[in-house]
Amino acid sequence: MSRFDGRAADPSSYRDRRSEGAFGGGTRAFAPSGKPDAAAAAAAAELDGLPRFEKNFYVEVPAVAGMTAEEVEAYRRRREITVEGNDVPKPVRDFRDVGFPEYVLQEITKAGFTEPTPIQSQGWPMALKGRDLIGIAETGSGKTLAYLLPAIVHVNAQPILAPGDGPIVLVLAPTRELAVQIQQETTKFGASSKIKSTCIYGGVPKGPQVRDLQKGVEIIIATPGRLIDMMESHHTNLRRVTYLVLDEADRMLDMGFEPQIKKIVSQVHLFLFLQHDYCIIGQILNVCTNQCSDLLHLMCAFLTCTLSFSL
Repeated sequence: MSRFDGRAADPSSYRDRRSEGAFGGGTRAFAPSGKPDAAAAAAAAELDGLPRFEKNFYVEVPAVAGMTAEEVEAYRRRREITVEGNDVPKPVRDFRDVGFPEYVLQEITKAGFTEPTPIQSQGWPMALKGRDLIGIAETGSGKTLAYLLPAIVHVNAQPILAPGDGPIVLVLAPTRELAVQIQQETTKFGASSKIKSTCIYGGVPKGPQVRDLQKGVEIIIATPGRLIDMMESHHTNLRRVTYLVLDEADRMLDMGFEPQIKKIVSQVHLFLFLQHDYCIIGQILNVCTNQCSDLLHLMCAFLTCTLSFSL
């Protein structure tokens, strides 16, 4: 049972997961340190038994569908949007063209936004269609909401958490400070639909974080090291994760987190959103395409960046 049918384009069909119960828990699929191959094999076997899920919730409104190729090109040029990929959806020019529920639109209005930022304009249709996406944009460009609002829609469409389930959405961040900022936005925009989240990072006692995981959360925002610690201690697992975000992925690689990212990504399949500020594309693709065997392709969206490539 889920609480939102994206194809119905009816934001009122969001339901409250909290009233139906939620449960956290661990799994033995994640092997101890030093055994990544065994862990990957165990995770693959477990994932094979999971039900398929819907990840396309985008309904193109007439105002967007009616844009000509010339209008799309002119809009992207004006907003400095560059895209690479196949069958790239048209950008949205107004918040109401996206299909978000009314309470999300109210939060957007409260935040003082007048129109989608470039990465939101192009990123929202891609993410809501379930496309795999790499986005590059400047700091302060609204990148967090570019992946967070589609993540909320995605969570609302998935089955209720069962005993032993881990999160549905996983956001990895390089630092405690960024992770906390992301959770603040998650709390603000996810509260109305009773989506539960927690922030997992090192340097603080584990107790409160473990208790959050035991209660069950749909969204985890985490630094790589502490997340692996929690997984190896069987306090959580990634078998329900179907929406993965690497926020500032290039910075995580610069900080030496590549082994941890590989280990985590090997547990996650089917939907990937990478976000970063700079152009260290090769390493990121190597990490993710080698580990995510179920990805058919990566959709690449480059904003205010001259580098481009195709797969």
